[in-house]
Amino acid sequence: MSMCLLWLGLLHISLSALWQAADIHAAVTIDHVTLTVLPANNVESGTDVILRCEASVSQSLSQTLTYFFRLLQNDQVIYTKNISTSVMEHSLSSARVSNSGHYQCSVHIYDKHKMSNSLSLSVTGLQTPMLKVKSDIVSEGEDITATCSAPEETGNMIFYFFENDLEVKRVTSNSNSVKTILTTQKRTEIYLQCAYMVMMHPNAGFSNKSNKVKVIVRDLDVITPQISISPKGNVVEGDMVQITCKVNYPSDLELYLTKNNTVLHESHTTFRKSLVVRAEDSGEYVCKAEKGSVQKMAVSPLHVAELFSKPILRMSPDEVFEGERFTLTCSSNVISSVKIGKADIKYVLLKDGQRISAVAKYEDTASPATNGKYYCMATAKKVYKTSSLHDVKAKVPVSAPVVYAVDEVIVGKTFRISCEAENGTLPITYTLLKTRIPVAHRRVVEAADRAIFNITSISFPEDINTFTCQAYNGGSSFSKTSEPLRAPVIVPVSRPVLEPKELTVTEGSDLPLICRVHQGTYPITFTWYHNRVMLLSSIQKLRSLEGRHVIKDIDRDQRGDYYCEASNYASEPKKSYPARIGVSLAQWKKAVIGVFCILLLVAIVIVLTVFFKNMSHQRRQKQEAELSVKPSRPKSGDPMRISLTLDIEDNTTLNGTPCVMGRNVWSENVSGSDSDDHTDEESELVQPQEVDPSREVPEMKSIEPEYSVQHTEIQVSTPGVSEQADGQAALEYAQLNNSEQEPA
Repeated sequence: MSMCLLWLGLLHISLSALWQAADIHAAVTIDHVTLTVLPANNVESGTDVILRCEASVSQSLSQTLTYFFRLLQNDQVIYTKNISTSVMEHSLSSARVSNSGHYQCSVHIYDKHKMSNSLSLSVTGLQTPMLKVKSDIVSEGEDITATCSAPEETGNMIFYFFENDLEVKRVTSNSNSVKTILTTQKRTEIYLQCAYMVMMHPNAGFSNKSNKVKVIVRDLDVITPQISISPKGNVVEGDMVQITCKVNYPSDLELYLTKNNTVLHESHTTFRKSLVVRAEDSGEYVCKAEKGSVQKMAVSPLHVAELFSKPILRMSPDEVFEGERFTLTCSSNVISSVKIGKADIKYVLLKDGQRISAVAKYEDTASPATNGKYYCMATAKKVYKTSSLHDVKAKVPVSAPVVYAVDEVIVGKTFRISCEAENGTLPITYTLLKTRIPVAHRRVVEAADRAIFNITSISFPEDINTFTCQAYNGGSSFSKTSEPLRAPVIVPVSRPVLEPKELTVTEGSDLPLICRVHQGTYPITFTWYHNRVMLLSSIQKLRSLEGRHVIKDIDRDQRGDYYCEASNYASEPKKSYPARIGVSLAQWKKAVIGVFCILLLVAIVIVLTVFFKNMSHQRRQKQEAELSVKPSRPKSGDPMRISLTLDIEDNTTLNGTPCVMGRNVWSENVSGSDSDDHTDEESELVQPQEVDPSREVPEMKSIEPEYSVQHTEIQVSTPGVSEQADGQAALEYAQLNNSEQEPA
């Protein structure tokens, strides 16, 4: 138990210590970092410069801290240091241009980090370099070893070397010194100098030039060679010539014999070259001596006269066709007649490098087997000369050409004709003939070319057979003529005619439409249109000049203008003139319409008859009700009223004149006793009694239409009669009317 308590105590102490340490670290903060350049930011080369970096730190506990400083030049770390103070200094002893740049300082404390401000340091002035050479006396072409250095400068540099103030070389070095090799061809005194520039600071410019070094260059005439040719003159092809190249230098030398940039011989000492010369060996021979980069030479000319001319191979004839004979002749002219005669020249004929004849003249029959490259060789006194190559290729006679139409041939339109021979060496000239008369020419030079002739047009199909083609390539068999042109000719359709041109058909019948053309190549496509709309299923492709389309069970909607269209492969469709087609009603429809019209008229008559009869009856009743005459019985001096009613009818069955029916009824009440009872004299209207037509008037039938009843009332009044008579008359009329209605 005690051990457990001990371990727990130690764990508590450790955790407390760690916690305190964490608290200490968390309480440190870097306020700022300052970088200072002493004595100044701009200094002369060789000045001692101090870079001072100071960190300002705040902390919660007073204790010693560890500062990790880093010094950077142009973002590159150049110095680091761990110290316990807040100030770090770095010295640049005898500062140089390479020390120029932008400086910064950084400080690390625990996990804290901070950068200082950026300062610029500029160091001006470059050290004057020093030049040294390994030897100041050299031979012509010998190398010069030179060393240029600036011991006090640092950094990468570019060194420049000058010869008599002219730059001759440029060398890059990552140190302040460089050694190089200089080569000169001058045979006199030269002066060498050097200078440099710091690569990282091109703005600092070039340094001053170094000291001058004098170098003496000695010439090497001792190595100049001598050349001689024997014999010196009158050298002819086949002669032996010796060329000697001589030099007096003992060793370490290269000696060459050259002609036209071709090395003929090479040696390290004097030598002699022997050769049998030919005309082409004429020219300048050079003996050249080399030591290092120094060259000395001697030149001597040589002229070689021709023994005989270069042979020439000729062919006769210049062009040969298969099956024809040809001759090859090799010849050469003698130039040095003193040395040889014409019989001394021997000839050999070769084909493709194989010897075929040992004579100057060769004959053969041209064929594919004789084709090849021929040349001849002439020989005399061990001198060989070869002629130029002559390519022999037997031409193939042209075969009979084949003529055909490239495009479709349509009467009245342009088309093209091609003429081609299967065999025949190019170039071939083709001639197009029409009725055996040449009309056009074409020359075919390349195998990819074709002889194409453009034809304006033909008027009739049979004109196509008048074209032929002739081919010629210069053979002895002259030209070959083709067979007449055979090609299908398309004749465009003529304007079609539609039948019938004008017709009226009965509804429900069939209408045949016939479309005819006068000419046209089969097949011909016929199409029918109604009022400019194509009829469905009316397109017919026929091998005939006539097409027929039938409209089944035509109706009234199908009347109008019809036309047809005809076309073929000429792609020139033609339309007919329109035909006007009328459609009349069917017979049964006409009968139905007639019956319907008659029934309609009968119905109208019946309706009118019933209507007028009813109207007549109503008017009669109204007339009988209103017809009345009301007379009064006037006394002496009383007023008198007369009422008349006239019935007028148009009785056309009797006499055609209106009849007057009716009667005047006067009701008088004259008595002496009555007059005493009435103080006022009145006129009394008496309702007429209905009269029996069988007794009083002959029977009359009313014939429609009846005329309207005219009612006339005549009133006669006596001045001074009292108006009370009107009331009495009205009362009498009512009584009379009641008496008439009772028998009914």
